[in-house]
Amino acid sequence: MLGGMERPEIALSVVTGAFQTNYHDIGSGWPVVLLHGSGPGVSAWANWNKTFPLLGRYLRLLAPDLAGFGYTQRVPDATYSLSGWLKQVVDFLDALGVERAHFVGNSFGGALALAMATQHPERVDKMVLMGSMGVSFPITEGLEKVWGYEPSMANMAVLCNLFLHNQTLAPPDLIESRYQSSIQPGFQESFHAMFPEPRQDSVDALAIYEANLGDVKAPTLVIHGLQDNVIPVSNALRLLNRLPDAQLHVFGQCGHWTQIEHTDEFCALVRDFLV
Repeated sequence: MLGGMERPEIALSVVTGAFQTNYHDIGSGWPVVLLHGSGPGVSAWANWNKTFPLLGRYLRLLAPDLAGFGYTQRVPDATYSLSGWLKQVVDFLDALGVERAHFVGNSFGGALALAMATQHPERVDKMVLMGSMGVSFPITEGLEKVWGYEPSMANMAVLCNLFLHNQTLAPPDLIESRYQSSIQPGFQESFHAMFPEPRQDSVDALAIYEANLGDVKAPTLVIHGLQDNVIPVSNALRLLNRLPDAQLHVFGQCGHWTQIEHTDEFCALVRDFLV
């Protein structure tokens, strides 16, 4: 698969265990692993591309498509779990020769960053958690809609507007792009396999290291949108209280996609915390 302007979401490729991981390598400086969320049609590019030019001036951004998402190779009859994604991230770091990095995790990606910090603390320098999972909570109606997505333009429009407080930031081209990504061969099949009903079980499975949060040594910046309809802002307060070295920034007038609704402010916070 070739990258380029026509398909910017397809970039570099590296072997991670039994499959090839598609990833972006932007900028220079201290490495930062960007871990995307779990919405339908998501990829590292879709989640993070607005931050690339702003953060890539100061840091080396490494943004992989996690297994089952985006343009990473899909293995037939694959099963998906936090332990499997954790192994992929470790294999990814090893393949690139990166011993230690900062981590920025969005939602589902935040749970994975926390898993790295509890299970492989020697690989994690600092963390930024944005709209993060990783603690157990009663599944929201919004998250039920996200994980229960069935492909259609109408359903994707509902989700894009659900992710945003300012719905003018979900123009037709964004909705169309996410919808087209969600119907690529194999995408919906792997998406269905990841978060089956009852979906509360998937929320809890991503929080299996919650009891270990008090042992996390990495300084952590927790970021959340006050009007997040997917992951409750109470998660951010729980993370602030449970992590030994944490600070919190809550954006008002902001939903789940902080990096899209408040791109400049989000990147400034992350830059100042990590650099």
